[in-house]
Amino acid sequence: MATKLKTQNSGPVTPLKSPEKIRIALITARWHEEITSHLTEGAFQKLLESGILSDNIIKIEVPGAFELPQAGKMVLANKNVHAVICLGCVVKGETHHDEFINHAVATGLTNLSIASGKPVIFGVLTTLTYEQAFERSKGKLGNKGEECALAAIQMLLVNQELTGKESSIGFK
Repeated sequence: MATKLKTQNSGPVTPLKSPEKIRIALITARWHEEITSHLTEGAFQKLLESGILSDNIIKIEVPGAFELPQAGKMVLANKNVHAVICLGCVVKGETHHDEFINHAVATGLTNLSIASGKPVIFGVLTTLTYEQAFERSKGKLGNKGEECALAAIQMLLVNQELTGKESSIGFK
């Protein structure tokens, strides 16, 4: 997903069956809020365009990217959601701190997705500069929040196709 022109998540998406029944958590890190707010808005709008009801999109904010896996786990344990989208931004600094954060968050979200059996989408920008982050949140490279919403929708479609059920993930 390096550029807007070469994204696997651009273009039309097959409509979800009964999107009004789908519940999605949208968890956003407040660190670099001027970037992450654009990601959240892009994801939220894309979910609405897909027919998901505003009341079925649970918005949660956490301090930073490092807290995303724990918040995802809390949401999955306490809310009946079909998917979780985690959005954040980590910009390279003078130390290797970013590498530790990025690795921990990616591993945590991957493990959470596998353990829960539900899509947990990694929407953390991991850039070298603030300018690169801006270009991926509201600039010429599009909005990665939108792409994350589309990834969640595509994973829900996969589940619907495999199970034949409209909203089987997490609902009894």
